[in-house]
Amino acid sequence: MRFSTIGLPEAQRVALWEDHNAAALIGLRCRSLDDEAPLAATEINLQLPRLHVARVTGSPHVVERTRAVVRRTPSDAVACYLTLEGDAFFYHDDGVQTLRPGQLIVCDADRPFMRGFSQGLEEIAVKVPRAVWREAVETEPPGRPRVFDFGGDLRARTLARLSGRAVHPEASRPVDEDTLLDLLGSVVTGRAAELTAVHLAVAKACVEEHLGDSGLTAARLAKGVGISERHLSRVFAAGGTSVPRYLLERRLERARVLLSRGGDTTVAEVAARCGFGSAAHFSHRFKERYGLRATDVLREARQATAARREARAGG
Repeated sequence: MRFSTIGLPEAQRVALWEDHNAAALIGLRCRSLDDEAPLAATEINLQLPRLHVARVTGSPHVVERTRAVVRRTPSDAVACYLTLEGDAFFYHDDGVQTLRPGQLIVCDADRPFMRGFSQGLEEIAVKVPRAVWREAVETEPPGRPRVFDFGGDLRARTLARLSGRAVHPEASRPVDEDTLLDLLGSVVTGRAAELTAVHLAVAKACVEEHLGDSGLTAARLAKGVGISERHLSRVFAAGGTSVPRYLLERRLERARVLLSRGGDTTVAEVAARCGFGSAAHFSHRFKERYGLRATDVLREARQATAARREARAGG
């Protein structure tokens, strides 16, 4: 679910933003730092069976979760905020924390706090119900907020990457919540993560980032993940596939999406954008995988686009 104040009546933006958060994430009081600058904020929410993930962007503002707000909208959850852009402060009963991009703060969502974003923000929020937290993280919810750096920690960096991709504004990707919870538990408690799942998640994320690189190999992928090529093969085998097979499958899936958009692109251009060194090799693999020729998919997409244009013009 996506909600934005942009384009809404300026006088109603704060109230509508508060209503949305109370219903979709965590109830908060909000105010803009500049009375002459209306709140411009957007939130993408994803409700999974056991936890909630959201991407939040916004102009400079302050939010408060007072005792009155907690009583009115109890969450019974732990809130985890991963800062992507913009410094922030976090006031709570025990003091104040200053957060930088690349840091994660974990707090009890039903203890009062105030958060401020003087430069605006972009962050990922993960809300975990208490019962799920106790079961998956295997510890009590934090009594006071705790801060972790995720820039240099594989587990925390992977947590940020996977949750961020799940609520990406343009190309969201499915996320395995068991992996998210395992990573979160590992970061918070310091215990070893289930490394096979972590390495597989990181490797797949690296594949997505480099699909257009025809020189991407298992050796390069293993180096990017920080494990041996042999171990990388075992990791993918545990997931029921192999590195070459997974790489080919993702490239073909990406290519089919691009072809289905039609437009002025060519089959050769799509092949190159998806990491195929040869258009002929791509066409062969595409037909083998989908039973359709790439040229036919592209032609049908163009015809469908032309038909929609004609229909709109006729209407």
